[in-house]
Amino acid sequence: MSISTTVFSEPLFNFKRCHYHRLATVSHSKLNQHTLSSSSLFSSHKYDSCSWILKPPHKFFSPKFETFATDTDTLESIQSSDVIFNQTHPINRIELVEGKIFVRLDQGNDLKNSELIVGCNLPGKWILHWGVSRADDIGSEWDQPPRDMIPAGSIPIKDYAIETPLKKSSSSEGDTFHEVRIGFKPSDEISAINFVLKDEETGAWYQHKGRDFKVPLVNYLKEDANLLGPKTGLSSSQAWNSEHFVFSILKSSLVKAIRDIGQISNVILKSESTVDKVQENSSESESPKKENSQVEGFNVELSLTKEVTVNNSISVSVRKCSETAKYLLDLETDIPGDVFLHWGASRDDLRIWEAPPAPHPPQTVSFKKTALRTQLKSRGSGEGSSVQVSLGEEFSGFLFVLKINQNTWLNNNGNDFYVPLPTPGSIIIGNIEDQSKVVKSEVTEETSEEESNSAFTNEIINEIRSLVTGISSVKRRKTKSKEAQETILQEIERLAAEAYSIFRTSVPTFSEEVIVESEVALESESPELPPKICSGTGTGYEIVCQGFNWESNKSGRWYMELKEKAEELSSLGFTVIWLPPPTDSVSPEGYMPRDLYNLNSRYGNIEELKDVVKTFHKFGIKVLGDAVLNHRCAQHQNQNGIWNIFGGRLNWDDRAVVADDPHFQGRGNKSSGDNFHAAPNIDHSQDFVRKDIKEWLCWLRDEIGYDGWRLDFVRGFWGGYVKDYMDATKPYFSVGEYWDSLSYTYGEMDHNQDAHRQRIVDWISAAGGSAGAFDVTTKGILHSALERCEYWRLSDQQGKPPGVLGWWPSRAVTFIENHDTGSTQGHWRFPRDKEMQGYAYTLTHPGTPSVFFDHIFSHYKKEIAALLSIRKRNGINCRSKVKIHKSERDVYAAIIDEKVAMKIGPGHFEPPSGSQNWSTAWEGRDYKIWEDAS
Repeated sequence: MSISTTVFSEPLFNFKRCHYHRLATVSHSKLNQHTLSSSSLFSSHKYDSCSWILKPPHKFFSPKFETFATDTDTLESIQSSDVIFNQTHPINRIELVEGKIFVRLDQGNDLKNSELIVGCNLPGKWILHWGVSRADDIGSEWDQPPRDMIPAGSIPIKDYAIETPLKKSSSSEGDTFHEVRIGFKPSDEISAINFVLKDEETGAWYQHKGRDFKVPLVNYLKEDANLLGPKTGLSSSQAWNSEHFVFSILKSSLVKAIRDIGQISNVILKSESTVDKVQENSSESESPKKENSQVEGFNVELSLTKEVTVNNSISVSVRKCSETAKYLLDLETDIPGDVFLHWGASRDDLRIWEAPPAPHPPQTVSFKKTALRTQLKSRGSGEGSSVQVSLGEEFSGFLFVLKINQNTWLNNNGNDFYVPLPTPGSIIIGNIEDQSKVVKSEVTEETSEEESNSAFTNEIINEIRSLVTGISSVKRRKTKSKEAQETILQEIERLAAEAYSIFRTSVPTFSEEVIVESEVALESESPELPPKICSGTGTGYEIVCQGFNWESNKSGRWYMELKEKAEELSSLGFTVIWLPPPTDSVSPEGYMPRDLYNLNSRYGNIEELKDVVKTFHKFGIKVLGDAVLNHRCAQHQNQNGIWNIFGGRLNWDDRAVVADDPHFQGRGNKSSGDNFHAAPNIDHSQDFVRKDIKEWLCWLRDEIGYDGWRLDFVRGFWGGYVKDYMDATKPYFSVGEYWDSLSYTYGEMDHNQDAHRQRIVDWISAAGGSAGAFDVTTKGILHSALERCEYWRLSDQQGKPPGVLGWWPSRAVTFIENHDTGSTQGHWRFPRDKEMQGYAYTLTHPGTPSVFFDHIFSHYKKEIAALLSIRKRNGINCRSKVKIHKSERDVYAAIIDEKVAMKIGPGHFEPPSGSQNWSTAWEGRDYKIWEDAS
């Protein structure tokens, strides 16, 4: 038995209860016919080895058990011949594993350098999401720490937090341990470090008593439930081992784990601590800051319970008894504890369950009259259990599932286990280890994968037709109960899910829409046809200018300043400009919106906004409004003093705030995405919220003249809501900011970033392709490639670009810098002096490129203008084709649409001579562009 971290995940927060139905994963192999089941008899709220989709509530019927009078003759004594068939099925089941989160504040010997160490001893890909509280802060807002406090390999999150991966290490006992160390110099300016832990393998967040962990750095903080350290009574004298933490083991209640759509891993956090009586001077507790305000060092241990996947198996061997001519099936499993076999037999390929006649194993009972239930017998070694059953020659197959505990069913990836039995005219090939490799002798020649898939599909269609016919006859004759009809409907639903699974696994999840691509091909062949407009792509030939930086609000008249540059931006070739958030905001930059209908901001007033939009339209440039839909700052406090009551025209109450926002007491539903900690997260599942947002966006479009949207922090809410908003406003072009951390190992970026770009692609897909997304994957890979001279990173395993533009180029908005990463914030600044290599890549490749304002109006202007000109005159668009010719240590080179060749990096490349007549179009420091002059 081996244990590995489960691929399923479940957030700590609770969703409202709903029913889940299985979505079977069906192999396309022509050898895997036995994996399909026509009758799934067992329904439960917990299944293992299957994936899930959300369905409306559905009625289930409780199993009824009754004693079955059987002949319990001993089967083992029957003589039999050699094994004619052997099969092993892997079984993945879920088990709870307990571990610890460790927090240690170490002052150091000289009291001048302190260190916070956070660790975890459970497997996972752990990320510390953290920020600091400053001494003069009011409330629970986070700030980014000083630069010298941020460990290597950290990623900034907006302007309020840092994400730092925990590094893996081993203790002297050989145990795996993950930890991160944050060094700092004690100061009265920073009063606390706040953090939550995230397991990137499961997407689950871990908090302390439902709130952020808070590590005090000064001794005058107000007592709080989520405060760690001596102020909460935690011992500061517990021993610290140099390789890992050793603390006392504690007990406390489990926080209920919940289900997440598409995942099944329960994550439960138990906050446990040893409460030592700490004597405090009452006068000190009332006094303000003291000269010696630094908190004492301490060690804290918090117990953590996480579900992991345990890999077991069940093996089935088939023998033929020479005396009785019956088949003997021996089943063995290494699953510990009580295991119950629910089994039956089928007479044909429809695999309809039937309870076979006696003899049966001891302690066999009837189950729903069409199956049997038998407890497996523990083996003498004490490890695992086994059972033997017999079947007559009249049966063609053996069907079974397993049950452990009270409510856990184990099956074959959503289907019943099926063991084919020899029938006249066919044989079974023996000693097969993989359940996907069962064949019959009738298959005399190989069929193509398409034929195999067709056979699967036809079989499912025939079964559905049979069931529909059956339920129709039932309704006409009215001889069967509603329960029988319900069972048939459930079966139709299951078969439909299997058919859909075949379809889904036969196409990539990131494929372009074939219709749109074919239309673009027609456009390129017939230039006189007007280009098709799509909100996710515009015409496909768009070039975006980000028309502001982090400091643009400070003049108070940015709209008027930008208006003066409209003609120049048009002459450079820009077709779209992205303007800053227009609404009244708590922060001057606009990303903490308050009164959405008040458009008098630090960038200018509403009339100036209308004027600048009108001016850009005059020069043929479309205008994007920056819509912050994830969160909104309240204008009033509730009875508990929490800021969650809104004012202005959209005077929502706390029902508009998600219930699992850790800082605000929302009464809405659970969040459909990640929480933004600095402001109340809006619950988009509320009908009144969506209605108001759609009306507001339509008002902005009609009143101001916006042509589309840049959507802020879309990671915070489901992409399906975005589609609703796009359908209502019909934008010319829209793009979402789905910002996520890339994959790192020991602080070094992984070459394979498929998981990262898949998350972005999944969001685009959820939005129905109605919006593109900033290609954060490509930006991150460009960082490592250029900074470390590792240009091989710019090609994935399939020889395609490794970012979103390699999978869904028409929805990829490429960029190298923006107001968050660059400008005066510099959260994730592009490698210095290599910006033009970045633009040589994004402005020659597919996707929709975005150019940062600061770069346009800098010493890079001439080079950027040259690259924009090359892109436009060669018709490079968001769906252009890339052929990578080199991706080596010191050079990357590609040819785009057979019209433009490019290379970046100090290494050598010359485009191959052939039908093209290549001539140099432009070159700069470590980059060069060629055009086909033929």
